[in-house]
Amino acid sequence: MPSSPRAVDPRATLAVASLASFMVFLDAQVLFVAFDDIRSSFPSVSFTTMSWTLSAYTIALAAALVPAGRMADRFGRRRVFVVGLIAFTLASALCALAPTAGLLVTFRVVQALGAAALVPSALGIVLAAFPPAKVPVAVGIYGSISALSAAAGPTVGALLVQQWDWRAVFLVNLPVGALALALTPRFLPESRETVRRAFPDPWGVLLLAGALTLVALGIVQSSQWHWLSARTLGAIALGLLVLATFVRRTLRVAAPALDLTLFSDRSFRWANIATAVFTVGFTAMFFASIQFTTQVWHYGIVRAGLAMIPGPLVVVVLAPRMGRLAASYGQRALLLPGGLVWAGTGVWQLSVMTTTPDWAGHMLPSSLLGGLGVSMVLPQLMSAATQHLPPDERSVGSAVNQAIRQFGATFGVALTVALLGGYGPADALGHFQRVWWMLLLSGVLTSVATMSLPRQEAGRRPAPAVAVAAAAEPALVAEP
Repeated sequence: MPSSPRAVDPRATLAVASLASFMVFLDAQVLFVAFDDIRSSFPSVSFTTMSWTLSAYTIALAAALVPAGRMADRFGRRRVFVVGLIAFTLASALCALAPTAGLLVTFRVVQALGAAALVPSALGIVLAAFPPAKVPVAVGIYGSISALSAAAGPTVGALLVQQWDWRAVFLVNLPVGALALALTPRFLPESRETVRRAFPDPWGVLLLAGALTLVALGIVQSSQWHWLSARTLGAIALGLLVLATFVRRTLRVAAPALDLTLFSDRSFRWANIATAVFTVGFTAMFFASIQFTTQVWHYGIVRAGLAMIPGPLVVVVLAPRMGRLAASYGQRALLLPGGLVWAGTGVWQLSVMTTTPDWAGHMLPSSLLGGLGVSMVLPQLMSAATQHLPPDERSVGSAVNQAIRQFGATFGVALTVALLGGYGPADALGHFQRVWWMLLLSGVLTSVATMSLPRQEAGRRPAPAVAVAAAAEPALVAEP
């Protein structure tokens, strides 16, 4: 319930919330482009170690999303939004000033915690500001911000790195964050839950973060430690043990960090399995494409950024149309072929990509095909996950789905680092082909998983709450 009697223009509320969210979404994209420049600033630090600037962020974000969303509902969405905005902005400044790789990774974790507080509270503020009849349009606009950031991110990041260096990628957040903070008291009304609910289990949050960190550590370091070494197997085994402890605790506490009982719903279970599998491949594709164009084709950073634009633009154009088709024919009708279209991206790259640069003949068709696959899959997965949940469980179901996307992003980066580790000019293509096989596999497994989704009768549209959730989902962020 808004705490201030002063009327606020909902359009201004949407603009300020979108501005702050755009900053977060853009930051997630530009880090892929800036990664090589970051590595060059710390020449004594290995490729695998530097990858934690990406993985640590996604792990912290995945573990904190659900608790942060509950904090926003409990203590006030604007209040948590401000805390998240300040944390993200200050952490951006600290990242830019980081003198060591270790401190950079630490400050990236703080950034992730700020993002976890900012993004769900911003959406909650938007939902509370608009009358019910206008909520779908408002949330659709809010969700399109992620599409815009995905299209602009590679080029913006490349320009910043070329004109200055990677530190500019973080410094650009400061004026945006300051502006959003200055506008918040005037244009963002306060709101909070009317019925108090229990806060998620904090020990569960720590166990989940620890399990992800250990498993990701084993995968990332496998190229140095070797897959069958005691350290690799020990880290993964310990991570799985901590994960089992998390599951056991989650099933016993009244307010778990992730409500695993939701997975008893068939649609929720299989849609989230597909989400995890697809996001692994999606994140790997984005990260590997930047590495391939800069390290194998020797593109300049700006040219590499421009080379990435067509795919996200296809999603910007097609995703709304695919959403309307899913509303009429069901998500399964798009997800089954969509996974195979995405697998076709891997087939194409395996068939035609060579070390000789040919963007128009080799990468452009792959990018367009990938954009088509993403537009058919990602926006539909969240609505498929939440569609059959009771209305009062759709918000937490949406948060769990977003957290699972972060899990997928974490392992997408980790697996890419492991598959690319140690390549040289002579064997570069072979190493990248391993990643492209993973893209193919992720697409096929996505289609296989979605075969278990229940069929939807033609012409039966999803409930309004589900449509709103699907529109709000940042479908293009490879969080990364």
